[in-house]
Amino acid sequence: MATYMGLDPWFVAYVGAFGLSALACFVGIRWTFGIEDADTRRGLAGLLALSGVWALAQVAFLTLPTVSLRLAAYYVGLTVGFATVGAWLYFCSAYTGRSLHRVPAYRQAALGVFLAVLAVKYTNPLHGYYFTTATATMPFPHLAIEHGLFHWLAMGLAYALSAVGFFMLFELFAQTDIDAGPLVVLVGLLGLPVVANVAALRLPWLVETTHEPLAVAVFAVGTLALFDGRFETVRLAGNVDDPVVVLDRNDGVRQFNAAARETFPELRGAVGESFERTLPAVAAHLDDEDDRVVELDRDGETRYYMVSSNPFRADSSTGGRMVLATDVTRTQRYQNEIERKNERLSQFASVVSHDLRNPLNVAQGRVEMERGRRDSENLELAAGSLDRMERLIESVLTLAREGEDIGDLEPVTLAAVAEAAWQHVDAPAATLEVDTNGRFDADEIRLQQLLENLFRNSVEHGGDDTTVSVGMLAGRDGFYVADDGSGVPADERESVFEFGHTNGDGSGLGLTIVRTIAEAHGWEVSVTDADSGGARFEFTGVETVAPGATEAA
Repeated sequence: MATYMGLDPWFVAYVGAFGLSALACFVGIRWTFGIEDADTRRGLAGLLALSGVWALAQVAFLTLPTVSLRLAAYYVGLTVGFATVGAWLYFCSAYTGRSLHRVPAYRQAALGVFLAVLAVKYTNPLHGYYFTTATATMPFPHLAIEHGLFHWLAMGLAYALSAVGFFMLFELFAQTDIDAGPLVVLVGLLGLPVVANVAALRLPWLVETTHEPLAVAVFAVGTLALFDGRFETVRLAGNVDDPVVVLDRNDGVRQFNAAARETFPELRGAVGESFERTLPAVAAHLDDEDDRVVELDRDGETRYYMVSSNPFRADSSTGGRMVLATDVTRTQRYQNEIERKNERLSQFASVVSHDLRNPLNVAQGRVEMERGRRDSENLELAAGSLDRMERLIESVLTLAREGEDIGDLEPVTLAAVAEAAWQHVDAPAATLEVDTNGRFDADEIRLQQLLENLFRNSVEHGGDDTTVSVGMLAGRDGFYVADDGSGVPADERESVFEFGHTNGDGSGLGLTIVRTIAEAHGWEVSVTDADSGGARFEFTGVETVAPGATEAA
C-alpha cells in the first residue's frame, strides 16, 4: 500500500482509530456531569476515563520511538485495561440501586484481585507466560505482541466479571418497558476484539496487539448514550369501585351503577338493549371458563377486567344475573411484565452463551493445545481456573433462566430425581442416602437442578466424604436435603440464599438458584440444623400426590 507524506496508511488508520476512541471517551466525561446520582456519575466517568487512557496508551505504543518506551506504554494499557472492569461493576451496582460497590469486603476483594492480576502481568519478564514480543514489518513496522497463556486467562476472568454487571443491568431492564436491544448490541461489541486478536495471527494486514481498547471505548461511549437519561415509569391507575351491570333473564341490560357507566360508556342509553350487542368484548369472556379477563382500550390506555356473573332475582317473577367487572389491570400488567422479564433474561442468556463463552472457549482451547505440547502444574491450574470461570457463567445463565414461570407440573418421585441429580455431582467419596417413596407435583428438570445445586453446596462446605440425605418431611407436605457438614450459622440463615453469598470457593449463586426454583414452584425454603450437625434445607408448600409422601423424616 502506497504511503502518503511518508506515513503508511495502515499506520495512520490504527493510530487514528485509537486516537479518536480516546478523544470520544474524554469528551464523553463532560456529559456525565449531568447525572444526579454521585456514585453512578463516578462509575461512568471512571469507565470513560480509563477507556480513554487505555486507547491513548495504544497510540503511544504504536508511535513511541524505542522498544523500551513502547513496552512501558503497553504496561500502562495492561493496568488501566483491567481496571475498566472495576469501573464497569461500580457503575452497574450504583445505577441499578445496589450497594455492592460500597461494601468494604467486596471493595477489598476487588482490590486484591486487581493487584494479583497486575502482579502476573508485571512479572512477565520473569515467566514469559503473559506475552512475548517480536519485530514485525506488516502491515507496517511495529512491535508485535504475541499473547500468552496468562493473557487469555486474565481476559477470561475479565469477561466473567463483566457478565455480573450485565446481569444486574438486564434485571433492571426487565423491570422497565425499555427496549434492551441496544444493550445487547453493546455486549456483542465486546466479543469483536478477541476475533481481531486471533485473526491477527493469520492476517498480515492486522497488527498483533491488543484490540480491546477500541471496543471498550465504543462500549463506554455507547453506555453513556444509552443511560444518559431517566427510565420512564409505569403509571398505574388508582382503585375504583367495581362496575356492576344487572341483566334480565334474556341478557338484556336492566340497570348499572355509576362505576359501570364510567368504565363502559357504551352503556349510556342501552337499557333494554342486548348486553352482547352493547358490550360484545365483555360478553364474549363472560361465559368463557378458561379466560375471563377482557382487554379494553379506555381513555387511551389498555385496561383489563375480570368478568363474572351471579344469578340475580329482583322480585318473585323476574330473574336474571348480575355482571361484575373487577379491575385486574395491576395484576395483568404484572404478569405481562414477568413475561417480558423472562424474554429479556432469555436474551441475556443467549448473549452470554455466545459472546462471553466464545472468548473463554478460545482460552480453554489454547491451554489444551499448550498442554498437548508440554504439561505443567501452571497449565493444570490455568485449566482448572478456566473451568471455574465456565461454571460461574453457567451459574449466571441458570439463575437467569430459572426465574421463568413454570407451566404445568407433573407428579415426580423424589428418590428417582435425587439419584439422577447425584450423577452430576463430582464427589466419588461422598454418599447419598435416599429412603423415601414420596411423590409430588413439580417440574422434573428444574427439581433436578435444585437438588444438584444443594448436593454441590453440601460437598463444597462439608468435604469430599460428606453424606447427604434426602427425604420427606414428617407431618408436613414437603421434603428436605440434609448433610453432615459444618452447618449454617444462625445469623446467616436468611442471607445464605442471597445473590453472591458464599463462605468458600463457590460462585455464590448455587443457593440463589435453589431459592429461585423453589419460589417458581410456589414453595418456601428454609435452612436449619441437621441431626448430624450439618445443614438441613426444608421445602414446604409442596403438593404431594401419593400415599407415603409424608413419611417420617
